[in-house]
Amino acid sequence: MSTLEAPTPLRSLRVPLSFVAAAGVAAGLYIALGPFWNWAVYTLAGLPRGTRWADAVHFFLFDTTKILLLLVGIIFVVRILRSFLSIERTRAMLGGKREGVGNVLAAGLGVATPFCSCSAVPAFIGFVAVGIPLGVTLSFLIASPLVNEVAVVLLYGMFGFEVAALYIGAGLVLAIVAGFVLGHMRLERYIEPMILEAAAVAPLAGGDELQPTWSQRIELGVEEVKAIVGRVWPYLLVGIALGAAIHGWLPTDFFTRVAGPGNPLAVPVAVILGLPFYSNAAGTLPLIEALHAKGMAMGTSLALMMSIVALSLPEMILLRRVLKPRLLAIYAGIVATGIVAIGFLFNAVL
Repeated sequence: MSTLEAPTPLRSLRVPLSFVAAAGVAAGLYIALGPFWNWAVYTLAGLPRGTRWADAVHFFLFDTTKILLLLVGIIFVVRILRSFLSIERTRAMLGGKREGVGNVLAAGLGVATPFCSCSAVPAFIGFVAVGIPLGVTLSFLIASPLVNEVAVVLLYGMFGFEVAALYIGAGLVLAIVAGFVLGHMRLERYIEPMILEAAAVAPLAGGDELQPTWSQRIELGVEEVKAIVGRVWPYLLVGIALGAAIHGWLPTDFFTRVAGPGNPLAVPVAVILGLPFYSNAAGTLPLIEALHAKGMAMGTSLALMMSIVALSLPEMILLRRVLKPRLLAIYAGIVATGIVAIGFLFNAVL
């Protein structure tokens, strides 16, 4: 037996095993972030737990490291996956369907990849880069953070089956309809040129193209991480800092005063109030439960949650690096209108 044949199975497993190990390390770091910052802020630094300024510091440090870790991992993985895709195959899967079907498929894919709003942006960039229609990619961008299976389970536990089912249905309808409407507006010219340029030069596998080696794929992933994170990190820090300040100093009673049941405009007010915050759906639910317990109507509470999840300031800041101001404003306006309509509908039926 040749001495070169024996190690072949081991060599073939080296790359997947390396990825599994790297994923395990990343997951371990992600899980450790909360306990680490609790120790670093409240024990090592001695900041008094429960005070507004100390909790704001903790919020900023924890969310900054969490989002940066997620961004790095997701950008890298999406770029590796893109190296296996051909433009033709991806277009056939999402872009080649008749009007509306692509939006439904993209919204379903968003549910299957439950990113937070900021972390969904790299996947959005990847879809644009392989030529998926803008309206379809926006359906994914809305559904991915909005309809989260963890949040659905928590909603069921807190408020019952009816609320959870209505939330799932409303989130999917919002993602499909908003993407469909935005797609019909033909707004592709308002995508930032750097994204279109990246799409033009990004090497993709498929067709008659040569398959890149794993070393080349990893290099592509590292370069994409450097390029995207290098552009967005200042905006991300500003958005999280603003969210931390509001998180630390804005009392919960403020929401029930300005968006309580006595205000006929409570739903749009709640949507506006949610804009500066950043959190995923599951992380927002404790606040929603507390506000509902203090008298905020269910539709108003869920509209606030949807606003925080789908229209957060950090997401808008990240999207500004992808979309020109006009498209960003139209996107935010259509999604906000849909959330307000859902809030009023929920208040009427719940």
